[in-house]
Amino acid sequence: MKILAIGAHPDDIEYGCGGTLLKYKNSGHKLYLLILTGGEKSGGSIIRQNEQNNAARFIGVKKIIWGGFRDTELVANRELISKIDSVMSKIQPDEVYVNYPDDAHQDHRACAECTITACRYQKRVLLYEDYTTRNFEPNVFVDIGDVLVEKAKLLGLHQSQVSKSYPTGLDMLESVKSIASFRGFQGKVKYAEGFVALRYMVEI
Repeated sequence: MKILAIGAHPDDIEYGCGGTLLKYKNSGHKLYLLILTGGEKSGGSIIRQNEQNNAARFIGVKKIIWGGFRDTELVANRELISKIDSVMSKIQPDEVYVNYPDDAHQDHRACAECTITACRYQKRVLLYEDYTTRNFEPNVFVDIGDVLVEKAKLLGLHQSQVSKSYPTGLDMLESVKSIASFRGFQGKVKYAEGFVALRYMVEI
């Protein structure tokens, strides 16, 4: 399959669905990333883009598409929808991943809202959680117990973000393991990633 994961910033995708993408890579599927901004407000665009490129190589991404929008200034409008539409048309993905729209960060909200519009005819769309997601109640789970260590290594490649001081006292890697443990409890496995299915066509 062709899998397209969309994020507003470098590291959003790895945080929300990195384990799932690693499992897809291990099964031989083709991975594509659309990163809408360079994340310049949190570490500088050159540093963030280099980190994202390293992370993409780690998971064997076939292609990264950069949206070229400004960090913290994403707006849910025709321009953003058209950009996502054009990427969808070129890649023709079988499955799309994007962040959940109820989020405290304005870029995440705009990214999700415009992707949902661009995916109006897409048969499989799954919404992942991010650090600032609110009111997230997953109904789809992926067991990532066998790739959790790899996911930590993957996120570790975003060094500028891992080294930040977070109000919770947990750094990025600690928070990811905590979330994986809780979602695993919900999904009845040890570690999992949780998703909300916008739409998921089961083909029999």
